Amino acid sequence: MSSFFLEPFTTHLFEIPTDFEYSSVLAAGGFPLMDFADQPAEVLVAGGGGGASGKRSFQADDDEAVGAVSRSSKRRKAPSSSTSPSNSGGGEGNKPAAERGGGRRVWVRERSTEWWDRMSDPAACPEADFRRAFRLPRPVFDKLCDDLAAAVAKENTTLRAAIPVPQRVAVCLWRLATGDPLREVSRRFGLGISTCHNIILQVCAALTRVLLTRVVRWPDSHAAAASRFQALFGIPGVVGAVHTEHIPIVAPREKAGEYYDRRLTDRKNKATYSVAMQAVVDADGAFTDVCIGYPGSLSDAAVLEKSALYTRCEAGLLLGDNRDWQQQPQWLVGGAGYPLTRWMLVPYTQPNLTWAQDRLNGRVADARAAAVGAFRRLRARWRCLQRRAEVKLPELSNMLGACCVLHNLCERSGKGLDADLIDMIHDELVDDGVVAGGGNTVRSAAAEQARDRIAHGLLHAGNAVSNERGYPL
Repeated sequence: MSSFFLEPFTTHLFEIPTDFEYSSVLAAGGFPLMDFADQPAEVLVAGGGGGASGKRSFQADDDEAVGAVSRSSKRRKAPSSSTSPSNSGGGEGNKPAAERGGGRRVWVRERSTEWWDRMSDPAACPEADFRRAFRLPRPVFDKLCDDLAAAVAKENTTLRAAIPVPQRVAVCLWRLATGDPLREVSRRFGLGISTCHNIILQVCAALTRVLLTRVVRWPDSHAAAASRFQALFGIPGVVGAVHTEHIPIVAPREKAGEYYDRRLTDRKNKATYSVAMQAVVDADGAFTDVCIGYPGSLSDAAVLEKSALYTRCEAGLLLGDNRDWQQQPQWLVGGAGYPLTRWMLVPYTQPNLTWAQDRLNGRVADARAAAVGAFRRLRARWRCLQRRAEVKLPELSNMLGACCVLHNLCERSGKGLDADLIDMIHDELVDDGVVAGGGNTVRSAAAEQARDRIAHGLLHAGNAVSNERGYPL
């Protein structure tokens, strides 16, 4: 069952345009296309070349074809008479434009692709270096290219060959993985800056549209998910852990006050704006549900109540009704910022906790660590999330959705994350779940009784099972 909800944005995803036909534009503008196959890959200026010729060349920022344009606003009228010397059989008018001294020439700027050529060659680039650069093992990368080929592939045009799909996907992965500026991406892949920018937007949109509902999926078996959580953390009936992260952004031009994040501002001692990203994570750290795009000024509880996850859980569509507490209820585990409901299990927040309550809080913290750790690894792998996002908000939703897809592919590939990458994540970016000035609210008396039973069951359990924090049952 697919469970990705792109909220609150309801606009259509980025549509991938077809290749631009420069031949029609050049012809319409009076710039005849010339045969430049034998010309050097330099700026070719119409006959005479220098500044005295009154002409200038426009060099594109990317690898698209450009031409030399006359500064004069007047166009020379082409001879119409068939008896004109220029149209005679041996006249110069019948010669190819590249051979005429005054003809305009089209040129293409060549860029070095040496780095990408080496990375794409399995014989030249070891598997460890490839995974370090793009975060994915080469077989997973190849499968990803196959899945996205129909959405991102381009056709060759008159003036240039289309950029291959693997190179397009690699451009996006490198940008997300390193957070390097576009100029550095351009240098490594031998592409123009604007070309790299467009490719990144297109691939992120394709990842979100094509793969997100296939990769970010609700558990097919609640019993298997609950068994995995209980084996690791000791709490029965838990099928997922909920956590909300705030992604810093540049202050938007409109409604900036809604995105002002007071918590991040207090931590960083400077005005910070953010977008909320809520996710449900399984026991192994993979995302099973995501909600992206609500303003960072909202609390975790407010984001939850606005999400489709809340609506579906309240209706009993995801976790069942949970009204018959004689049976085993199913839970999502959340932090202190979430309310206690008949499907959301949260820690006790009142002072002077009993031993049983303290034991439950420890278990809940361990279960929540699966979600918090997943977000830490998400930031560590895709370093573009470690700095303020400067893209537009609809494009940011695609980028975050793409990072979720790639995160799940990495988690399920069986390849661990390099220790030096996770060490670069600063602790202040991780929410500890503590709510200043109060705790969660109780919205179900039956849920409160069920939580008490779980707490006493954990305290009096006879089997000695330990977890990462060393709390025995």
